[in-house]
Amino acid sequence: MRKKNFILMGLSLILLSADAYAMHIMEGYLPKEWCIIWGLISLPFIILGIRKIAKGSDSNEKKVLLALAGGFIFVLSAMKIPSVVGSCSHPTGTGLGAILFGPLQTSVLGLIVLLFQALLLAHGGLTTLGANTFSMAIAGPFLAFAIYHLLKKQNRSLAVFCAATLGDLFTYVVTATQLAIVYHEGIGFAAALGKFLSIFAVTQVPIAIVEGLLTVVVVNLMVRYKGEGVLNNERL
Repeated sequence: MRKKNFILMGLSLILLSADAYAMHIMEGYLPKEWCIIWGLISLPFIILGIRKIAKGSDSNEKKVLLALAGGFIFVLSAMKIPSVVGSCSHPTGTGLGAILFGPLQTSVLGLIVLLFQALLLAHGGLTTLGANTFSMAIAGPFLAFAIYHLLKKQNRSLAVFCAATLGDLFTYVVTATQLAIVYHEGIGFAAALGKFLSIFAVTQVPIAIVEGLLTVVVVNLMVRYKGEGVLNNERL
């Protein structure tokens, strides 16, 4: 137990060493038509997620776990390392929510976190809320959820690690795609996408690995104190 606490503390210190002044895709960085498009694409997921939370939060314990998952997303996604112009690299924290509850519920948690960060911390923006929600709160959690359920019968810790790590990385694949769609003039979409991905990779790959390890520690601690049932809250 003491060893796990030291590991958790060490990983937290690594994450806290990141500068926290950069942003998600920032206010005004996307044309208004793309802000609307990403908002409309994200809306059905949010509506379904709200319905699932309303139906599934039938006990105080589940509400506490939901709040814990939301807090985990808020703390990790607020730790930012500057990357490409108009965006940044940072942990997402959404893998834990996807594992505990499912991707639709996590999309709502992610939206709330992004909204608070935009209003209170100047991270991201209101006009880019739809784009940031789709990349961090929808795309990443869906991949994390799928990977976890694909691997969990083989090894739970490996499944959690792969889910959190690859879910984090996929968020940045989507973010790079969103940026390349808009900013590819003169070089083409493929070249712009490769440029954004290569710059993101320098900081995001090690961050994603650390997030995966931290999520494994958190899940193992939860299972130790609450039992395997803590991982059976998803309703998809």
